[in-house]
Amino acid sequence: MSQSPPQPVVAARDLRRTYHLGEPVHALDGVSLELPKGSFTAVMGPSGSGKSTLMNLLGCLDTADEGTVEIRGQPVASLSDGERARIRGTEIGFIFQTFNLMPRLTAAENVALPLVFTNPEGVDRRERAERLLSRVGLGDRLDHAPSELSGGQRQRVAIARALANEPALVLADEPTGNLDTETGAEIMDIFAELNAAGRTILMVTHERHIAEHAERIVHLVDGETERVEQLDSAGRKDGSEGSTAAGTGAES
Repeated sequence: MSQSPPQPVVAARDLRRTYHLGEPVHALDGVSLELPKGSFTAVMGPSGSGKSTLMNLLGCLDTADEGTVEIRGQPVASLSDGERARIRGTEIGFIFQTFNLMPRLTAAENVALPLVFTNPEGVDRRERAERLLSRVGLGDRLDHAPSELSGGQRQRVAIARALANEPALVLADEPTGNLDTETGAEIMDIFAELNAAGRTILMVTHERHIAEHAERIVHLVDGETERVEQLDSAGRKDGSEGSTAAGTGAES
């Protein structure tokens, strides 16, 4: 007897979102996407293609006009604002281009901040923050303020903060956009390690060489899925190696 496939971490079906800014802007027009557990997916597309709208919908920061989003099998459209906030706090870790750290808090306090709101039983917030910062190579910067850290170090703090509540999904919006090439490569090494450890990642980027760290690239154009490109082992970037050939394209 064959087993049914495992439930995806996120399943989005036929998402449509229109903004009324003087005239209707169809940000998403029928996009469907599944994120299997442990997958690493990149989303690319020109400005206005719907990348940020898709991330906002999957991150429960916005709601679709039509279509459904399920996180671990839970439809989010029917949830209250408080229930969606709980999902954002416990099931999803956000990483932003601009880091979004609290300037008056130390690195450890920034990482521990999500735990203040969720207050998981039996968790020592300081201990977890120290462990996560050590994991991203900042064990010696626990008590430094963001202003005392470089851009790459601040993004490492943001990554550690995103992992504080052990989320099912990590959403990264242009995580290397404000970093130089070398520092960006170091950040992508951390993403590769997280994914190798089983973390599910969805990353928005406009840079091809960054997207090539993923297993597949979803190409959006004018709010629609143009194609989904699967990257084989030769097409993916591995660690700090140089540029590799593009993976084979597969439409779906």
